[in-house]
Amino acid sequence: MNPIQISNMRQKTSILDKSISKGKGEINMNCFALMFSELVQYCQGKAHTVNELQMRLSDLGQEVGTKLIDLHFLREKNSKREIKLLNMLLFIKSTFWKSFFGREADKLEHSNDDDSTYYIIEKEPLVNKFISVPKDKGNLNCAVFVGGIIEGILNSSGFNAKVTAHWHKGTTYMVKFEDHVITRDKQMDER
Repeated sequence: MNPIQISNMRQKTSILDKSISKGKGEINMNCFALMFSELVQYCQGKAHTVNELQMRLSDLGQEVGTKLIDLHFLREKNSKREIKLLNMLLFIKSTFWKSFFGREADKLEHSNDDDSTYYIIEKEPLVNKFISVPKDKGNLNCAVFVGGIIEGILNSSGFNAKVTAHWHKGTTYMVKFEDHVITRDKQMDER
């Protein structure tokens, strides 16, 4: 009978345990362009109008955003969930944008005439970089996918909002919060 040998075994780590921010944080642009192009073509095959196509891209983005925020807090053990509206928007503009796109969003602005509206401005969205829009779909903005991601992050974090993407100063993501979110944030400021 042979004696049993015990070897030094390393504990295996799951992909979920690895930090988003560690490593290069870069993906192959050709791979990203191909994958996003296929996503747009898939949605285009199921849509009959530009608005319907943008709605489908936004819906897919919302699903991605919901999963990304959960993944972020699962991996980043020292992170805390934001409970203040402005802090959450700054988290999206900086931390999230850096981990997902490799750089911060260009600007975060508050509307002068509406307390519940904020703007995240990105001069050159990565998702629009590799998409050539046909003439019959001239007003198509594929950045609605990113708008959907932002909406998914906000909604799953308790900041119910509607996010739309517009061609203005590059692409502007208009974030319109529901009234109860603004009321809750003002009550927290009074404490």
